[in-house]
Amino acid sequence: MSRTVTTRSACAIIALALAACVSVHAMNAYFDPSKPHRTQDGFRNNYPHAGRASFWAWKWEQWRTGVPRIPEGGWHFPLDRPQLAAPGQHDAQPAVTWIGHATILLQLDGLNILTDPMFSQRASPLSFAGPERVVPPALTLGQLPHIDIVLISHNHYDHLDKPSVKALARQTGGPPRFYVPLGLAAWFKDEGITTVTEMDWWDERDEAGLSARLKVHFVPAQHWSARSLWDRNQTLWGGFVVEHPRFRFLFTGDTGYSRDFADIGRRFGSFDLAAIPIGAYEPRWFMATQHVDPDEAVRIHQDVHARQSMAMHWGTFVMTDEPLDEPPQKLAQALIASRISADAFWVLRHGETRRVPFAMP
Repeated sequence: MSRTVTTRSACAIIALALAACVSVHAMNAYFDPSKPHRTQDGFRNNYPHAGRASFWAWKWEQWRTGVPRIPEGGWHFPLDRPQLAAPGQHDAQPAVTWIGHATILLQLDGLNILTDPMFSQRASPLSFAGPERVVPPALTLGQLPHIDIVLISHNHYDHLDKPSVKALARQTGGPPRFYVPLGLAAWFKDEGITTVTEMDWWDERDEAGLSARLKVHFVPAQHWSARSLWDRNQTLWGGFVVEHPRFRFLFTGDTGYSRDFADIGRRFGSFDLAAIPIGAYEPRWFMATQHVDPDEAVRIHQDVHARQSMAMHWGTFVMTDEPLDEPPQKLAQALIASRISADAFWVLRHGETRRVPFAMP
């Protein structure tokens, strides 16, 4: 049996365990009849879709058609050397560095904020199988500046990586503050990490210990959660807003398209920068409810009234059926169709750092 077929088989087993499980749960400790997303047996989306497409049918289609196709010699993407802000530059322009996948370093008001830290070689509960990195992290854990805040969007293995968060908790100078969705604090505490704050959709927290000017909000997304056979939708998922008097940043997390983004746009008015996924979208009949495609990413950019957006969640792991280099091409077409400048929605190289001038005086 070829290595490609073996890898597909292993990935199918892992993905099946995470995505196709049906189990019986105890009463949700977060159940609240006044909040429709907090149900008796777990969490649900604000705008639920009808049913769930067949995971088995997707795996059969992949096997039958031979996707995803890997070019001879594998995928190759350029890797930049990050140009990080100097420590403690409170008045410097905000800077963002794409480390890879959904891992972004935001440097704002002298603080270092990291999203969904994923530095491992595989996005998997297994060390020998599962989606493997095509591009190494643009910074190693040892090369990171001291991280003050970590934002975790949900518990899937490509977004919540145990070795990465445990290493961050041991960093020199003290652990960061981890902001996580409802239900995930127990997982962190089981790993010995106590600097964790759980948040529900629309919750707000002041970061008074680090900056009296910074607020962190947790906002809805269209997705799901699971980390084993037995815990589907037992913890919440979502995105984050980092709000500063002169800068507002949206990290959408992993998401399908929904009216949640119009809701976010109405509530916050506008964003100076939004980080929006553009990859892991094929086949649409299966992925549409959980991952946006580039056309929908542009709609999110418009819904939230982003001054600028950056692409994420592409080009790092082979997880779905589209070619790994296709998302930026599709994004360019979607921007042209919507008459939006490419300067308003960037595709960064792995490791690229970009400054975002303050819009407000």
